[in-house]
Amino acid sequence: MRLRALQIFILALLIAVWYLFTKPGLLPNFYFEQDNRAAFFFGEPQKVFQVIVDWFASGEIFGHLWITLLETALGFVIGSVFGLGIGLWLALSRTASAVMDPYIKGFNSMPRVVLAPIFAVWFGLGIWSKVALGVTLVFFVVFFNVYQGVREVSPTLIANARMLGASPRQLLRSIYLPSAMSWVFASLHNAVGLAFVGAVVGEYLGSAHGVGYLILQAEGTFDVNTVFAGILVLTAFALVLDGVVGLVEARLMTWQPRASETEKV
Repeated sequence: MRLRALQIFILALLIAVWYLFTKPGLLPNFYFEQDNRAAFFFGEPQKVFQVIVDWFASGEIFGHLWITLLETALGFVIGSVFGLGIGLWLALSRTASAVMDPYIKGFNSMPRVVLAPIFAVWFGLGIWSKVALGVTLVFFVVFFNVYQGVREVSPTLIANARMLGASPRQLLRSIYLPSAMSWVFASLHNAVGLAFVGAVVGEYLGSAHGVGYLILQAEGTFDVNTVFAGILVLTAFALVLDGVVGLVEARLMTWQPRASETEKV
């Protein structure tokens, strides 16, 4: 309760600072020559929140938000499943890992955002070009964490399990997967944000729907309040999706000690 109150206090403090520095005439100018310049570049919080209220009151945002969330969810799920499956496969097969190593490193070093125009050509301007970009961003984060998590399983533990007669399937279910789950969920928290990046960047480059499209339209008219409104809406829903991942993690990782149970250093 105290932690939540502190978080709300920090949020209120940030909004208050934002208001003080962008309200024309409220404080002396530190950088800009004119009073309204700060508001032009950074928006005003009361106008930003008014845009958000208008969006939800009129229902204008729901169609765009649905498209962006659908693209994000599909990119997140497909990228995570591929990252988990291929990460497990290469971590458990040293030959396949050695063969695929230069290709994995090469694709990972590629600036994947530049693939967005190519995906638009391949899949059109619908949701699947955004999903494909999200998959490429999410996949490598999950893949490398799964790969590392499986590789760091104690050889002594595996040897003991084999000595007790554990089959490869039992090793996978009882040792490899539980050992990799901490790494998987750590990567999923990062992958949520990357899935949103894939959806919004794709909407920037070519779309007629989505929150990224709304932000692009607002940028074209220098409406910075609407731009910040779109950013805040996306941030809020990214936190919601991250919270869902956290709930699933708490449900599945029951053997992990809670924060209150860990020993303080």
